Amino acid sequence: MKKYKNLLVEKEGHLATLTIDRPNKLNALNRETIKELHDAFVALNDDEEIKTIILTGSGDKAFVAGADISEFADFSPKEGSNLAAKGQKLLFDFVENLATPVIAAINGFALGGGLELAMACHFRVASTKAKMGLPEVSLGVIPGYGGTQRLPQLIGKGRAMELIMTANMIDAQKAVAYGLINHMVPAEDLLPFCHSLGDRISKNSPVAIGYAIKAINAGFKNNTDGYATEIDAFGTCFGTEDFKEGTTAFLDKRKAEFPGA
Repeated sequence: MKKYKNLLVEKEGHLATLTIDRPNKLNALNRETIKELHDAFVALNDDEEIKTIILTGSGDKAFVAGADISEFADFSPKEGSNLAAKGQKLLFDFVENLATPVIAAINGFALGGGLELAMACHFRVASTKAKMGLPEVSLGVIPGYGGTQRLPQLIGKGRAMELIMTANMIDAQKAVAYGLINHMVPAEDLLPFCHSLGDRISKNSPVAIGYAIKAINAGFKNNTDGYATEIDAFGTCFGTEDFKEGTTAFLDKRKAEFPGA
């Protein structure tokens, strides 16, 4: 794995922990960090040993406290649109559709682009110290990395409207009640808890998990028939070595041993 300026990558068995390491900027996302995240996700997704990726922020204050505003404060409308389009394609949509599961371990503030990145992950676990929100309208702009789409998908239209229009933050207790996060745990348990989830995921078929991600995401896309995508993916699984191993193991009353497990 290559070295990154703004990221730390650790591998332990079938798990990889990807840490955004800009503590002096509260791990804010700039264009360089977005590109490095893309490259790191590509490399980890291509690594056959890695079955789950945990994404977190360095320090105990922030997961990602937003985008680096100094980079785009003087942008024109066209430059702003290009910024959003490139960022969505390079990182946020890319993570959402990655075949390797990505768990967001929210260790502190997840604001603006930080919350948008957490929402692009396949699911989220937060420390009891975490605070989340989309404060962009207080800067005269709206979320541009998918926040207006993913937040209502996760918590419903009315709650999303309120959070975006008030620019308020919510704590982890409210976030779990809203369905924005899957679990809330004490700060010291955050990474161990995510590791336990990753270990459980890693015992299952990585091929089937990749197809499940594809089918689930299809149901949230315009002009895409999620049911048809599921049917196609379901059938495709029958032609895989993982299906043969999984069904044979079940019939033999033993645990399946998938490639790389």
